[in-house]
Amino acid sequence: MKKRIISAILLIIVLSYYLYQDKKESFSSDKTDTSEHFINDGFNYLPTSTTGVIINHEGYNLSYSEKHEQAEWVAYSLEKNEIVYTNRKRPYFIEDPKIKTKSADWRNYKKSGYDKGHLCPAADRRASEESYNETFYTSNITPQNHGFNAGIWNELEQQTRYWAKKYNRIYVISGGVLVDNLRTIGSEKVAVPNQFYKILLDYTAPEIKTIAFLIPHKNSNQPLQEFVVSIDEIEQLTGIDFFPNLPDDLENKLEKSSNYKNWSFKSL
Repeated sequence: MKKRIISAILLIIVLSYYLYQDKKESFSSDKTDTSEHFINDGFNYLPTSTTGVIINHEGYNLSYSEKHEQAEWVAYSLEKNEIVYTNRKRPYFIEDPKIKTKSADWRNYKKSGYDKGHLCPAADRRASEESYNETFYTSNITPQNHGFNAGIWNELEQQTRYWAKKYNRIYVISGGVLVDNLRTIGSEKVAVPNQFYKILLDYTAPEIKTIAFLIPHKNSNQPLQEFVVSIDEIEQLTGIDFFPNLPDDLENKLEKSSNYKNWSFKSL
């Protein structure tokens, strides 16, 4: 009788152990599955890099193309509370200290006829002095025609800040379309893109939406809506996968659309 009681107790202990392990594994699996579908505030959704050179700064991340002496993309999260109007002292343009091959010297732009066009605008990073100063690294600039830089590109930057305030936070990706045989400036042959793009992701629940712009590098008085394209189109031009970590069904849905009706344009 005593042996039967001991055997029953041992059986209960063994079964309890396996049930605990099964429950633990099931909980762990559920957590992992949830995290894969959770769009958070960090940089978990960086684009792919065609160069393998990804640089992380406080205020933005970038993929650097040594061949073109500029970033192929710059990406960052822009929140409503980061849109401030602090009057910060404008620093000098300097080489990016994190790029081993060195980013282009600012003197390449001297007397070139082109502006030092920001990919991550300084106005988007005014909330932090360090982040603001980082936008003056030459890895974050690209040759831009003045009329383009001060015109349609500036209009798009203002529109982006408007959306960050309206939708609380958005994810921003900007770059020039870097291909072979582009015109270059300076002794380091900094490439001059013929087109520039900006891709925005509003990842504030419950509505998740994207909008993408592809703009020829020239003066334009056309409304921004005329330059809306699908993300798929920009991916075909650049070879970059912009949201590789989104769930495939969501990624495919967002990237094939060129519908901008869910985005409220402000007249600037």
